[in-house]
Amino acid sequence: MPQSTSISTDYDRPIEIAKGVFWVGFTDSEGRLQCNPYLIVDGDEAILIDGGSRPDFSTVMRKVLQTGIRPNQISHLIYQHYDPDLCGSIPNLEAIIDSPDLKVLSKRENNPFINHYAIHSPLLCIDRLGRVLKMRSGRQLRFFPTPYSHSAGSFVTYDETTGVLFSSDLFGAAGALSRWKLFGDFEHICQTCKRIPPDEIETDCGETGDPCPWTPMYGFHREIMTCNKALRFALSVIRPIAPNVIAPQHGSILRTPKDIQAAIERLEQLDVGIDNLPQAAAFG
Repeated sequence: MPQSTSISTDYDRPIEIAKGVFWVGFTDSEGRLQCNPYLIVDGDEAILIDGGSRPDFSTVMRKVLQTGIRPNQISHLIYQHYDPDLCGSIPNLEAIIDSPDLKVLSKRENNPFINHYAIHSPLLCIDRLGRVLKMRSGRQLRFFPTPYSHSAGSFVTYDETTGVLFSSDLFGAAGALSRWKLFGDFEHICQTCKRIPPDEIETDCGETGDPCPWTPMYGFHREIMTCNKALRFALSVIRPIAPNVIAPQHGSILRTPKDIQAAIERLEQLDVGIDNLPQAAAFG
């Protein structure tokens, strides 16, 4: 279920974004790219999604432990693409989990790259699992490919129990830490901003003077997504899932259907990647 506005945001501790689903990220005061690893705790089993970079490992693991689970209760590590901000801590995680039953899940296109993080656990492809992972309790995670948003093997993960969609780089954002919040305040934007096309929105709202919550999302997608076709396809995959909450790997969580619908509609209008280059028209 969506969370209320009174939810705790003590960034020094794990934050429960839905029942049994925790943000265990590192808030970086030095202004590096904000990353959001997530932990699903289901009874005596846990799953870590996009576990984070090597520099962030100690903070992420401290927060994992603060949820009350032991490292060897983590049964799976899920990586929705292969970049180091997701995968850099794999050797650290394997060493502290220290379980022969640990498995790493990603997609076939990602796995040759993930192998270069010196992985020792079995590295499985979500396609060979029927794009579903069933936990011991029967709880299911479903995987949906979103190719080239932004890598060939990109996918998103949907938790059927809570309605949380872990969206990887989709719906992500990048910007100054002073403007970052774990839960985005997307609903409370001025009416003027709602009427302005995405390419014309300024960093600060012309009506209220407050930072526009959409600007970091637009800038991130323009840079990180490959092209309009890939982004439109990914959004067409996500729309019918109708998640309650979208938890991206960067930026802020979207926690109401209204925010999610607005984000889909806005990103559908955006030119990204190769289609955002001034000379793109010359290619075709």
